[in-house]
Amino acid sequence: MKTMTPPMFAARSLWSAALLSMFAAAGLAQAEGTAYVSNQEGGISIIDLAKMQVTGEYAVGGKVPRGLGVTDDGKTLVVAVRETGDVALIDTASGKILKRVRIGKNPEFVRVRGDMAFVSFEPTSKLGPPPKPGAEKKEEKKDGGKDGGHGHDDDDDDDKEPAQVAVVDLKAGKVVRNIVGGPETEGIEFSPDGKSLVVTNEADNTLTLHDIKSGKLVKRVDVEKYGARPRGIKLSPDGKTYIATLEFGNNFLVLDDKLTPIKTVATGQTPYGVAFDRKGERLYVATARAQALEVFDAKTFAKIKDVPLAAERCWHFTFTPDEKQILVACGRSNQLVVVDVAKLEVTARIEDKKLPWGVVTWPRAMGSLDQP
Repeated sequence: MKTMTPPMFAARSLWSAALLSMFAAAGLAQAEGTAYVSNQEGGISIIDLAKMQVTGEYAVGGKVPRGLGVTDDGKTLVVAVRETGDVALIDTASGKILKRVRIGKNPEFVRVRGDMAFVSFEPTSKLGPPPKPGAEKKEEKKDGGKDGGHGHDDDDDDDKEPAQVAVVDLKAGKVVRNIVGGPETEGIEFSPDGKSLVVTNEADNTLTLHDIKSGKLVKRVDVEKYGARPRGIKLSPDGKTYIATLEFGNNFLVLDDKLTPIKTVATGQTPYGVAFDRKGERLYVATARAQALEVFDAKTFAKIKDVPLAAERCWHFTFTPDEKQILVACGRSNQLVVVDVAKLEVTARIEDKKLPWGVVTWPRAMGSLDQP
């Protein structure tokens, strides 16, 4: 005997199917995600990745936001704000600042891991860019100092005193310890076991390894013979290889998981931001003065392609959460350049007239400032 579905249950089934379809569509929209861009002459631009358009802005209550990261749940944006010497914790749903955590002078780079944020800063910063010999110094002045383009001459890094990394407990909303790095600490990366920090120290051309729990220095690696001014630092997804970009070496340094240098690989002029793809098959390097995103085989380090960006001061970049596109923040051109990952071609440009510095996404994606 065949069981018939009463009309009211049939209608209810159709309604449920419609709801499921609606939720699926909402889930798809969420998967496409959001990008957050720090602007040195504004706040945080919000980019709808489905539309590839700027849809709003979060104020940070100060000028020159730079480093930024997103918490694991996507609810809080952590932004280093130079003018106020702190990090702003921004609610991503409302755009309201939940709390400000005092860091010190010149907070710059931010990495978020679990309930902690790691923020580089210069406790004894002085006015003026660090002195560099010959043409390098001239190039710096031409580009507006090391910060390269916020339009001020008062780049505030000190090239003699050690920088520090503030360890911020995001739940408690306070700094729990400071880790002393080298002069002008730039990039921050974690060791494979997550127990240590590797930082790049631009002014004395070193990489230093620090125990997170105690803050103690574990190892120092002098990179001067390989190239000057280490900037970006990234660990490969398999945890076996570190890559450090050497800005004035026009190359990057390959190191093993113990931070032993292995080789250098040539790049275009002034490499900075660096990231692997999620599978660890390719390595991407932003070369600012070469105006390119350079793509390498992540195992052999053979060059795959230079993607011309035709834009100035392209330092930081991120994949989109679906890994199909890359957004490159190009400050002096006031735009984000969109690169198709499969074609390795520029497919769009998103106007952002407030001097973009860095970019991250939610859901989190691989990039020069963040990773899943």
